[in-house]
Amino acid sequence: MDTTKTPAPNAAEADTTPADLEKAETPQPAEADSAVTDEVTDTDLDDEAFADDQAEDGEPSQVGSAAFAIVAAGLGVVALSGSWVAGIVSERASVAARLELTQAADANAQIAAQFVDPWHTTAMVNGIFSALALIIATFVLALPAFSSPERTLPTWVRSVSWAGIGLGALGVLLFVLMYFDLLLAIPKAAGAGA
Repeated sequence: MDTTKTPAPNAAEADTTPADLEKAETPQPAEADSAVTDEVTDTDLDDEAFADDQAEDGEPSQVGSAAFAIVAAGLGVVALSGSWVAGIVSERASVAARLELTQAADANAQIAAQFVDPWHTTAMVNGIFSALALIIATFVLALPAFSSPERTLPTWVRSVSWAGIGLGALGVLLFVLMYFDLLLAIPKAAGAGA
């Protein structure tokens, strides 16, 4: 007779199949993975801190250059289209010239008082705006040459600066043509000396 006892199918000792052994070992690798994850997280945090430090020490923000480029282009547009400053100064010049007229002033003197002086004053104010636009835009484009060689302006900032230079140069040209009466001749009264 055989006296060895076979384990019952529900006994705990009978559950030693290879699938059960794999399940029993699963928590151990999970603990090892968490240790690796902790190390990776610490390394990642160190890399992020290093990247933040490098960003602070790296290329500066281009906000100032962008603002000056926009201001230069805006001044160029204002110089070409006219501004309320030019209108006010022109009206003031017109009033001042009329006050200086006498009752016996001839027609050419009246034309100069009502037309030429305000025209030249408007040209002067617009010329100042154009010159400022030209100077500021040139400064923005030249700024990287005086700083670190790796520093470059974004493409749109350079484009707006070049637009400011173009508008400023056109405004200065129109100032010269207006102020020296090369654009339009001063009207003369016929027979004013008679």
